[in-house]
Amino acid sequence: MMKKSRIISGMILGACLMYSCVPQKKYHAAHVRNAEMMRSLRATENDLDSTRLEVKTLQGRVSSLKDSLAREQQEKAELTSRLENALSASTSARQELSDKQSRLMEQQERLDMLQQLLDEQRAVMENLKQTMDKALVQYQSDELQVYEQDGKLYVSMQDKLLFPSGSATVNRDGREALGKLATVLNNNPDIQVMVEGHTDNVPIQGRFEDNWALSTARAAAIVRILTDTHDVIPERVIAAGRSYYYPKASNESAAGRAANRRTEIILTPELKELFELLQ
Repeated sequence: MMKKSRIISGMILGACLMYSCVPQKKYHAAHVRNAEMMRSLRATENDLDSTRLEVKTLQGRVSSLKDSLAREQQEKAELTSRLENALSASTSARQELSDKQSRLMEQQERLDMLQQLLDEQRAVMENLKQTMDKALVQYQSDELQVYEQDGKLYVSMQDKLLFPSGSATVNRDGREALGKLATVLNNNPDIQVMVEGHTDNVPIQGRFEDNWALSTARAAAIVRILTDTHDVIPERVIAAGRSYYYPKASNESAAGRAANRRTEIILTPELKELFELLQ
């Protein structure tokens, strides 16, 4: 009996031992799997941390690139604006240069035309002087002088050739000289004529009030002979009296006073076209 009990007890103990071994194996396997899962989780967490760090780094780079792109876009906009301004300035400068060149060309053309007119007038006056010299060659230098001054031709006729002392009546020799001069004037219709009477500073006695009146009356007498007797166009002629205020020599000597008693016939080329160019 006792032996049987021992056998049953051993069977029971073996069964118990057999049943306790099965859960331990399962636990161990579960523990292994859990450990593996923990390792995998930690690895995944590490990967996630690395990925987050990479993402953060990439986000920083993206932000830096955005900032760089924004700066480059700003620089591009500024360069574009500067380029547009430069192009606009260049266009304005080219237009201004073109305008200046056009004005310079116009001015050069005017200068060329002006020079041509001046050359033509100089040639006219030189030819006029030669013609006048030939027409009045018979007169002595103390009676009549022909000379150029300031672009004008002067025919200076002394008192003794034209008038008796204190008179405004032209004598025969004077009329003859004026006739020769008028022929030259009529052959040069574009020449303007100024007749100026001059006296010395000796106070006048007789029918004239003063030297103003005498110089003016003498200039008018010569103008009448030129226009009435020799048909010089009156619109071309001006008469003026200068009295003794424009002397050629000193009035302190008899020779000087004689030189100052004169009538100057001043011949000027037509300057209308020249003045039009200068406007």
